[in-house]
Amino acid sequence: MALLSRSFVRTRVISLAAALTVSATSFAFARDTASSQHVDAAASDVNEQRFMFENDLAMSNITREMLVKPTGDIDRDFVVIMIPLHQGAIDMARAELKYGHNDELRRLAENIITQQQHEIAVMRHAVGEAPATQSGEPPAPQPSTESDSKRSSAATNTTKLN
Repeated sequence: MALLSRSFVRTRVISLAAALTVSATSFAFARDTASSQHVDAAASDVNEQRFMFENDLAMSNITREMLVKPTGDIDRDFVVIMIPLHQGAIDMARAELKYGHNDELRRLAENIITQQQHEIAVMRHAVGEAPATQSGEPPAPQPSTESDSKRSSAATNTTKLN
């Protein structure tokens, strides 16, 4: 009966009371009506919801795309890990441009997009990859040979004749 000694029970009751007090206090702060109304008002704003969704999506994409199996080429692995981070920054900056109102932050977002796209291109070039095109843009022109340019000229002249 040593387990149910008076000091053992008293220690357990005090521990239980402390845990309940902490839990009750945490619950009370979480349900504070003033902060709850503020959060509900912000969450009810459609643009705020869309902005947060786009940022959450960007973060999820970053996390998912960074999970890579090492290839044994540290430089290539570095690029594969860094590009999702840069693309995530671009996606978040685009969300700021789409939903934000602060002119200074919008200019910053534009600069982030430009800089991150440039850095992605530099990284891809450094490991011998062709730069990716953005959706809606035609693929980058490939270096042509002299015979390609002659065929292109002939096709253009034929089109003009018709």
